[in-house]
Amino acid sequence: MEVQVAVAKVEKYAVGESGDTVEVIERPRGGISVVLVDGQRSGQSAKAVSNLVARKAIALLAEGVRDGAAARAAHDYLRTQRRGQVSAELIILSADFETGTAVISRNSRAPVLVHMDGQWSLLDRPSEAVGIYARTRPVIAEIPLRPGLIVIAVSDGVWTAGQRYGQPLALVELVQALPPTLAARGYADDILAQAWQREQGRPGDDLTVVVMRVTAPAHDTVRRLSMSLPVPERITAAWSHRQTSDGA
Repeated sequence: MEVQVAVAKVEKYAVGESGDTVEVIERPRGGISVVLVDGQRSGQSAKAVSNLVARKAIALLAEGVRDGAAARAAHDYLRTQRRGQVSAELIILSADFETGTAVISRNSRAPVLVHMDGQWSLLDRPSEAVGIYARTRPVIAEIPLRPGLIVIAVSDGVWTAGQRYGQPLALVELVQALPPTLAARGYADDILAQAWQREQGRPGDDLTVVVMRVTAPAHDTVRRLSMSLPVPERITAAWSHRQTSDGA
C-alpha cells in the first residue's frame, strides 16, 4: 500500500499571512503525521498562535509521543504561554505503521471526513479548541490502514465557506460526487476551489484542506515529497523592477 498526503491552503482575503499552519513529520517508528492548526483571529497574531501549537505537537510526535498525548501537551503549552486567553483548533492525521492504523485526533469544531468501505462518514463528536479550558482533551478515532481509505481535514474557514452569502458549501455532497480514484492532490484542490468559489474569491477566513489517502499497490519503495507555494507579490515586484533597471 501507499499513503498519499496533500495540502491546499489560501489565506483570508486582504490579509498577508495565513493564520493556519500545516506541518508534516515522519514518525520515528514508521509512518507520517500531519498537523493542522487554525489559530484564533487572523493574520500575524493567528499565525504566531498556530505556529506555537504546531511546533509543540510536531516536536513531540517526532520523539515518539502518541498523538493524543501530543495534542494534550500542545494544549497545556498554549494555555500556559497565553494564560488561557487564546485558543487554536488542532487536528492531527497520522498513518501509524507501528499499529497499522490511521489515527485522527481532533480539537476542532470542523469535523473530519472519512471514506472507507465505499462510504463517506463524518467524525463530528463535539470537541474543544486547545488553549482555554484546563481539562481539554482530543477526540480520537483509529481506523485500520486499508486501500481506499481517505481522510480529509479542513479548517473552520472551509467548513463554513459560503454561509455569509447564503450558499454554504455542502462538503459531504461535494466529496461524494468526486471519483474515489482521485489522487489526494485532486481532492485537496477541488475542495479548496469550491470553498474559494463559495466565498466569491474573497475568503472571510483562512482556507486549508488536508487529505490523506491510502492506495494499493505501491509503485516502488521510494518516498516522495513535493511542494509549491506562490512567492509574495512584493518579492516578485522587486525582482521585476531590478530586471527592468538592469535592462535599461
